[in-house]
Amino acid sequence: MSKAIKLCVSLDLPSAKENLALVEQIKDFDVWLKVGFRSYIRDGKKFLEDIKAINPSFKIFLDLKLYDIPNTMADAAEEIANFGLVDMCNVHASAGKRAMSEVMNRIKDIPNKPLVIAVTALTSFDNDEFKAIYNEDINTKATKLAVDTYESGVDGVVCSAFESLDIKNNTSNEFITLCPGIRPFGEDSGDQKRVADISFSKENLVDFIVVGRPIYKADNPKAVVEKILANI
Repeated sequence: MSKAIKLCVSLDLPSAKENLALVEQIKDFDVWLKVGFRSYIRDGKKFLEDIKAINPSFKIFLDLKLYDIPNTMADAAEEIANFGLVDMCNVHASAGKRAMSEVMNRIKDIPNKPLVIAVTALTSFDNDEFKAIYNEDINTKATKLAVDTYESGVDGVVCSAFESLDIKNNTSNEFITLCPGIRPFGEDSGDQKRVADISFSKENLVDFIVVGRPIYKADNPKAVVEKILANI
């Protein structure tokens, strides 16, 4: 029997005030919250503290996609882990196995360290755009990067739902796949190219679905979250 998918809600609104108002609306649900570049650069560590103040049980995914030389990535991951506020963070798999291994080695003894996942192919890419940079098709390269990630001791990957099952088959069913670009009930895809709904995510053994606009642009975000949770 497959595990239940977890919902991760993107906090991508134009201000901390708006994001925290959204958090207040959904504070009684068992969901993860994704804090990305925009929110973190603008609102910093205090924003993470403000989220936990609303509900200490909230799980935070800090989506900064670390990509640098191995030592710098490890330094940054160590700082994130030492916050004691972050439950999951991410790096870029294309930084390489040495960088990913160094990150995992650096944080391994930190109490309550976050899960670490690695970005394979951004879901904004179509195949032609991806191939122009990586010289391989998305599906082929995403799986190769996922295998590198798995062999580096990282907990999972960020990928599209279309790659999730192939990645599991080439690594392990316990290897996490977190999938952005989810339009739960077939909503408009916006700037995402490779989007999927809840049903497709279930079939492809996705562990986490990341949902942003369909929730925070809704007239009643709480009702949308409730509907998504009922379906997963």
